[in-house]
Amino acid sequence: MHIAIVGAGIVGTATAYELACDGHAVTVFEQRGAAAEEASFANAGLLSPAPLIPWAAPGIGGPARQRFWGRHAAIRLAQGAGLSELRWLWRHRRAAKGPMAESAVAALARFGLYSHARMRQVAQSLELDPESSQGVLVLLRSPADLERVQPAVRLLRDAGVRVLDVDTATARLIEPGLGVDNELAGALHVPEGESGNCRLFAQMLRYAAQARGAQFVFQARVASLRSAPAGVLLAGEPDARRFDAVVVCAGLAAAGLVRPMGTPAPMAALHGYTISAPVREDTHAPQGTVIDPVHRLTITRQGQRVRVGGGAELGAGDGTQHAATLQTLYNAASGWFPGGAQWSSPQVQTWRGARPMLPDGLPLVGASGAPGVWINAGHGACGWALACGSARVVADLIAQRAPEVDVQSFGVRRF
Repeated sequence: MHIAIVGAGIVGTATAYELACDGHAVTVFEQRGAAAEEASFANAGLLSPAPLIPWAAPGIGGPARQRFWGRHAAIRLAQGAGLSELRWLWRHRRAAKGPMAESAVAALARFGLYSHARMRQVAQSLELDPESSQGVLVLLRSPADLERVQPAVRLLRDAGVRVLDVDTATARLIEPGLGVDNELAGALHVPEGESGNCRLFAQMLRYAAQARGAQFVFQARVASLRSAPAGVLLAGEPDARRFDAVVVCAGLAAAGLVRPMGTPAPMAALHGYTISAPVREDTHAPQGTVIDPVHRLTITRQGQRVRVGGGAELGAGDGTQHAATLQTLYNAASGWFPGGAQWSSPQVQTWRGARPMLPDGLPLVGASGAPGVWINAGHGACGWALACGSARVVADLIAQRAPEVDVQSFGVRRF
C-alpha cells in the first residue's frame, strides 16, 4: 500500500518506520523543516513507566481542587486561553473524579509496558542509543507524597512492574548526588524505568525509515484530508494527493484535520517547560530519572546533560516563558542535585512545548471512522512513552492483524 503520514514527531517517525518495515510505500508530510521540531523537540524524556509521567492521567497528582484552582493551581491559564480550554479543563476534572479514572491508568500501564518493550526491540535491532539512562526514583517527603502516586503504583505492581519501597539511605545510594539538605522520608524505585532523548530517537527512526524506502517531505502543511479515496491536500496545491491510506500523527493539528470527517478529538495543548544544562560533576548529577511528585516535575539524565521538566499551561501564551515556572524548575534541579549541572552555562536551553492531550489522558490510536483514514495522536505527556507501541498497533491494524496488546480503550470515543 502507498500510505501517507501527517506529522514527523516521535509518533509519526515511529509509525513511518513500522509501516516501512511491513513493506509499505510511505510518504511523511511535515510542516516544519526537520523531524521532531515541535512537541518532541525537548520534552522531559521519561520513557517508562508511563503512569508515573507527570500529567499522564488526570486521576493522579493530588486533590482535584489543588490541581485546578487557587493561587498555586498546578494548571495555569496562559494568555489566549478561552472557552474551549475551559471546556477541556472541566472535562479533564470530570475524568479525574469519574469511575473510569482508574481504568485509564491501568490502560496506560499495560500499553506503556508494551510500548517500552517494542522501543527496546527497535533500539537493539538498529543498535541505537538515544542517550538513555536506567532507573526511576520517586522522591517522597512525607506519606502524603506516596498517596499522590499510589493509584499508579498499585496498578503498575498489578501489571508486574517492580516498584520497590526504599528508605532514605537506599535512595541516596541509588542517586548519590541527592542533596543532603532536602527533607526525604523515603522513595519508590523502579529499576527497569528508563529515560532518553526523544528528539534524537525520532531522528534515528527517520533515517531508519528512509533506509527502508520511506520519503519525508518537509515544509509541507496538510490543509485537509480526503476519504474514499484517501488523500491529503497540501496548502498551496490545487488538488489532493491520493493514497491507499492516511495516518494522522500531527499532534494538536490532528484534531482540526479529522473533525470535518466526523471524528471527535477534543484535544488541548497542555504546555510544559524543560530546562537542559551540561553536566558539571558526574557524581553530583542524576544517574537515572528522579520524580518530584509535589511539584510534578522530572529530573532526567540524558548523556552529558541534565534536563528538568514540569509545568502545565492551557493556552497558546504570548510568546514569553512563565518566569515563576522556570524558577521552580531551576530551584528543584539545583536543590535536589546541587552542583550536578552548569545552570549558568551559555549552553543552557529553555523550552516550552505542547502536550496534545484528550480530557481522559488516553490517546487516539486506530481507525478514525472515515474510510482510509487512521489516527495516532493525542498522547499528551506520554508521546515518547507510547510512540513505538502505538506505531506497531497502527501497522498491525492496517494489515488487518490483531495487535499484541488490547487497544480498545484508545479508540475514537465521545466526551
